Amino acid sequence: MKRKELKGWLYLLPAIIFLGIFMVYPLIDVFVYSLEEGYNSASQTYFGVGMYNFSYVLHDTYFLQAVKNTIILVLITVPLSTGLALLISLALNSIEKLKDLFQTIYFLPYVTNTLAVGLVFMILFKKTAYTEGMINLLINRFGGESIDFIDGPYWAKMFVLCFYTIWVVLPFKVLILTSALASVDQNLYNAAKVDGTSPFRIFYKITIPMISPMIFYLVITGFIGAFKAYSDAVALFGTDLNAAGMNTIVGYVYDMLYGNSGGYPSYASAAAIILFAIVLSITCINLLVSKKHVHY
Repeated sequence: MKRKELKGWLYLLPAIIFLGIFMVYPLIDVFVYSLEEGYNSASQTYFGVGMYNFSYVLHDTYFLQAVKNTIILVLITVPLSTGLALLISLALNSIEKLKDLFQTIYFLPYVTNTLAVGLVFMILFKKTAYTEGMINLLINRFGGESIDFIDGPYWAKMFVLCFYTIWVVLPFKVLILTSALASVDQNLYNAAKVDGTSPFRIFYKITIPMISPMIFYLVITGFIGAFKAYSDAVALFGTDLNAAGMNTIVGYVYDMLYGNSGGYPSYASAAAIILFAIVLSITCINLLVSKKHVHY
C-alpha cells in the first residue's frame, strides 16, 4: 500500500472505528438476537436458532396493528407534508418583503420540543368532563357534534396523529424547498416568459425538474422518519399505545424491550429487522423511480 493511501486510511480510522462500534456491531447483534429462540434475559441463554421469533411477531395482533398504523401514517403524512411544503415554499418565494420573517415563523415549530407540541395538541383535541376542547368548540360553532379525538374512534385518533406529524415535519421541508427554489437559475424563468409560457407549464417543466433532487431527498427522509414514528404517538395518547390502539412499529419494539410486555429482546430484534427490511425496500423502490424522474 502506498504511503499516501495509508495516510488516508489513518485519517478515516477514527470514523471507521466509531461507525463499527455504534452502527455495524449493533446491527449484527440485533440480527443475532432475532434468530435466538427462547432467549432468557436473566440467564443470557437460549434453546435454539431459527425463524420462530419472526413467526411470532408476524402473528402478533399488536404488531399487525402497529404495522397498520405506521403504514397509514406514512401514506398520509409523507405526500401531504411534501405537497403542502412545496405550496408554502412557492408562496414564500414570491414574497419580496418580510420573506426572512415568514421563513423564521414557519420554522419555529421545528425547534420546539416534540413532546411539548404533542401535549398542546392533546389539550386542543381532548374531550374531558370539564371541557370539550378548543377544536370541538369550533366544530360545535359550525353546528357539528363533539368528537373525542384522543380516546374516541380510531379514525379520529389517526386524524390527530397525522395532523400532528404533518405539523412537526412541515417546517423542515419548507426550509429545504425554499432554499432549493432560491437556487433555481432565473434565466430559465426569463426565457420561458419571453416565449409566453404559462405559469403552470413553467412550474411543471422548470421548477419541478430543477428542485426534484430536494423533493426526492424529502420523500426518502419522510418515509424513514414516518416509519420511525413513536414519540409523536406517546405525546398524544400516552405510553400505553397498545391499549389506545395507536402503537407504531418502533413503539412495539420499545414495548418488547422495556414496556409492560418487556424483557423479550429476541422479539424486539425480529420486529426491528422487519422494519429495516420494509424501509430498505421502499428506499430501493424510490431510488429506482428517481432514475427517471430526478434531474441532477
